[in-house]
Amino acid sequence: MPKALPKKAAVPKADPVLQSLFDVQEATLSNGLKVRLLPNHQTPVVSLYTFFQVGSRNERPGITGISHLFEHMMFNGAKKYGPKMFDRVLESNGGRSNAYTCTDQTVYYEDFASDALEKVLDLESDRMRSLRINDAALSAERQVVMEERRVRVDNDIGGMMDEELGTLVWKAHSYRWPVIGWMKDIENISRQDCEQYFRTYYAPSNAVLYIAGDFEPKQTLALVRRYYGDIPKGPRPEPVLDAEPEQKGERRAELRHPAQSPSLMIAWRGPAARSPDTFVLDLIQYALIKGEGSRLVKKLVYETQLAISVMIDWSWRVDPGAIIAYLELKPDSDPRKVEEALYAELERVAREGLTERELQKAKNNLRADHLRELATNSGRAHALGHYESLLGSWRDGLALPSVYAATTNEQVKQVAAKYFLPERRSVVTLIPSAEGKEMH
Repeated sequence: MPKALPKKAAVPKADPVLQSLFDVQEATLSNGLKVRLLPNHQTPVVSLYTFFQVGSRNERPGITGISHLFEHMMFNGAKKYGPKMFDRVLESNGGRSNAYTCTDQTVYYEDFASDALEKVLDLESDRMRSLRINDAALSAERQVVMEERRVRVDNDIGGMMDEELGTLVWKAHSYRWPVIGWMKDIENISRQDCEQYFRTYYAPSNAVLYIAGDFEPKQTLALVRRYYGDIPKGPRPEPVLDAEPEQKGERRAELRHPAQSPSLMIAWRGPAARSPDTFVLDLIQYALIKGEGSRLVKKLVYETQLAISVMIDWSWRVDPGAIIAYLELKPDSDPRKVEEALYAELERVAREGLTERELQKAKNNLRADHLRELATNSGRAHALGHYESLLGSWRDGLALPSVYAATTNEQVKQVAAKYFLPERRSVVTLIPSAEGKEMH
């Protein structure tokens, strides 16, 4: 029997004051490109974000890491602006650029003076229309990515543990491999693989353009149509099947590596971004690890002194994701005892909930972080694009403060009891090898 689609959260309407800050004007070009314009005339600057609905989730064995590889390839020149010209032209116009790839999306963005808007649209549309993909460019960027993998995964304790954890949490879903990809796949991705992937996933029909800052919407939309309107839409991307089986018991792995002390990385299977439980988990995450006085930091780092640091990462994903705890331990700490102490605190949340102060503090911090991101052009474009990509609408994101404010302690208990179960748990333990002990 197929899995039911995740139920979308019943998101309240945005606060009228917050809504009034955003005069978002929307359009869709004939080739499928979605355009979101956020005018703001306070300062003569603009931020432009291009969200492509593609990430490691869309890959398959043999081409894992290709989405991240394209993050590098996209700066390699196109038909009008050749190799190394993108940043050169952008920076000569007072701008700066960056990009990132994750499991569900790839994002490219620029910040620049408003009088450079047309030039930036020309630059961005050039690489969407006619990116330079050849064997020499692929070979050069392949070497860069392979070296990045060696630094961030092969020779990094956190990277190694995270990669091992992914293969425990997911058995069938494409979330099981790392965003950067497996080394052998990176070595063997072909130019033909890149050309096909580019036509499908980096087409206007798979993108949303967010422009925030000092511009006139009518003129800007005309410019977008001029520069992007003739780019052909791509083939419809293949849907990603969530065939992940139900987890029926704890899963464990152990790594041995030169290190001064042991570490733990623990994941619990979580919901998809559109689930109502997602926002409750946001609050639980903040209550447990936000600030020096948070529950887990206070208990595990200061009171019992079992850990040097504790972190919980709960990141939204299109399909059901994972709640991940990462603990760096003291050299003489017993990982099993640290686990027991962590589980005891999580069980207490499921049984008793949070204190009134913890819950209110988490709500305050979430609201503050939410509003802080919306304070700049770049933050607004990024936040609203992120909400649209994962929640389905940027409007849902503006309602988040209301959602958090309405969350009760009873909901906290129910969600904690639902997800922090032993049978939903996967554990990776890093044990220092003899070489690591000698280093210490």
